[in-house]
Amino acid sequence: MARAIVIMGVSGSGKTSVAKMLSESFHCSFLEADDFHSHSNKEKMLKGIPLCDEDRFPWLEALRDAIRKKFVDGETVVLACSALQKRYRDIIRSADPDYKAGEYSHCKVKFVCLVAPVGTIAERINKRSEEGNHFMPVSLLQSQMDLLQIFDYEGIPQIDSTMNLQLILDQILTLFKDI
Repeated sequence: MARAIVIMGVSGSGKTSVAKMLSESFHCSFLEADDFHSHSNKEKMLKGIPLCDEDRFPWLEALRDAIRKKFVDGETVVLACSALQKRYRDIIRSADPDYKAGEYSHCKVKFVCLVAPVGTIAERINKRSEEGNHFMPVSLLQSQMDLLQIFDYEGIPQIDSTMNLQLILDQILTLFKDI
């Protein structure tokens, strides 16, 4: 059965690295949510302007549609995406045509949140910026931390992303050994 695993968290938490490794382990497609941002969204972030919901909703809908297409094709997919708030995750969950709001255990879209101390994440973002590898400046980290919202009833595992990548991957593979 096709599934989607979303590796989520704030910028610099390690989503892309972990999601790529996970997709390789599952021999499935990998999607990078940053690739779905509009040019204007990327420009805003480069200028240190946080995105508003009006900016985010078309982006989230494009992600939902990309996952839905994978499901139609019978494919499993791993997505690296911030998915900071429940309402954002619900848009992504709606890629599953059988998803009913609030019924998380049966949804084909599952989330894992990578967490790390703010200082560690800030160091990672600064390093990426210095190398010219990302459009997200460290000045927006606090706005992402403020938005991050996970409710116990969603059943989203949180994994310490300060561990080495193989240990993180092993924990996630244990969670999804049925895929």
